Amino acid sequence: MDAGGGLGFKLTCVCLSGYVNQNPVKIHLTKGHNIRISGIPKREIISIGDPEKVALKPVEFRGIKPKLMVKEHDDVKLGQPLFFDKKNPDVSFASPGCGTVSAIHYGPKRIIKYIEITLKGEDSVQHGSVRFHDIGSVNRADVITRILSGGLWPLLKQRPFNMIADPNVAPRAIFISGYNSAPLTVDLDLALSEQTGPFQAGLNVLRRLTDGDVHLTVSEGTVSETLVNADGVRIHYVNGPHPAGNVGIHIHHIDPLNPGETIWTISAQHVVTLGTFFTTGEYDPSTIVTVGGPSVKNPIHIKGRSGMQISEMLKDRLQDGTSRIVSGDVLTGTEMEASGFMGYYDSTVSVIPDSDDREFLGLLRPGTSDSRYSLTNAFLSSNSDSYDFTTQTSGSERPMVPIGTWEHVLPMDIFPNALYRAILAEDFDEMEGLGLLECDEEDFALCSFSCPSKIDVGAVIRKGLDMMEKEG
Repeated sequence: MDAGGGLGFKLTCVCLSGYVNQNPVKIHLTKGHNIRISGIPKREIISIGDPEKVALKPVEFRGIKPKLMVKEHDDVKLGQPLFFDKKNPDVSFASPGCGTVSAIHYGPKRIIKYIEITLKGEDSVQHGSVRFHDIGSVNRADVITRILSGGLWPLLKQRPFNMIADPNVAPRAIFISGYNSAPLTVDLDLALSEQTGPFQAGLNVLRRLTDGDVHLTVSEGTVSETLVNADGVRIHYVNGPHPAGNVGIHIHHIDPLNPGETIWTISAQHVVTLGTFFTTGEYDPSTIVTVGGPSVKNPIHIKGRSGMQISEMLKDRLQDGTSRIVSGDVLTGTEMEASGFMGYYDSTVSVIPDSDDREFLGLLRPGTSDSRYSLTNAFLSSNSDSYDFTTQTSGSERPMVPIGTWEHVLPMDIFPNALYRAILAEDFDEMEGLGLLECDEEDFALCSFSCPSKIDVGAVIRKGLDMMEKEG
């Protein structure tokens, strides 16, 4: 395949000795875009102490039917199950803190929005531990039982549909992305710098879950010994613009998903969580989180914990003015109030100015480097400097203009325009034939960002996936 050709990537296979470097793939992406947003977090980790509250949000776990195992005012331990999935009762969800269930918030039709815990004490549920060198001798059934009993099974997700993995289905392979390319996200070289042991323990656990390969994809420029010295996995290297760090892009280029197959994924920091759980017998909810964006003073990496309250991280960090807070990156995250809580799979808090001001003359106004942003250099702006993005969209959704914008930022062998039309037409055969089951909305986030018609392409991809899942 040609670099810079129609698919927008180049693959190079290098055969080296040993399992770790068995046929590593080098992926060079030419399609995509790095959004030059201001407020990039410094490469420094600070501690802000223990938060006052944490929460677990059943509504963010796609496809489950939660059944509560606690009620308000109950005392809970760290790692104690708070609810389970009625469709798969073995899958429970561990408390990210020790304390008291201070509130259970419901939405319409009594949907459980989140379970709030006021922290107090450090008691945790104790599970049997496994010595580091003995993990490789634990059989697959025992590994699954241990993860399920610890309430940590939701760490594992599966493709297609990007939902919690089914413990009753053996995956063909497992993928881990060791590279975050989305705007303002955690620098994994920094976050994993002192986690070599737990990370390797987590990889050893994952190897017991599949008869196939465990794939770890890292940035070609990584300097993290934790990542490049990982043992027992296939390490691959990627460079190029976002979405170069998306696990869906890696699956597509390294070991594409075929109909009827299942691939599991897990984030790099959750690999550490899994490894720590096995070697200590306790759930450690700590994680490295970034706080950044144009509305943040002193954007930084923070040592926090899963489910912590966003206001704890933003204390004394917000610029003056009205802002929009996003749990996750600015392309795929969820809008939140400061009093809200971080998502289970999120490790970024992005804050941008909330504005609906319309520019005088709009598109007719000449742009300068500090006033206009363009993916195609349509204005005088060079896009070489960071840009203070706001929530302004410069218009609402309008008739589709198929001028190749989506294709320019999607480094997959997929025709997004045709796939979009097939989903709107609810043509299931065409949707599957065009590769929908390989896709997830995060891989199409840049299509939404760049779309001249202001179409939320990612939302349409999710609609198609939901329809296919329901169709069975």
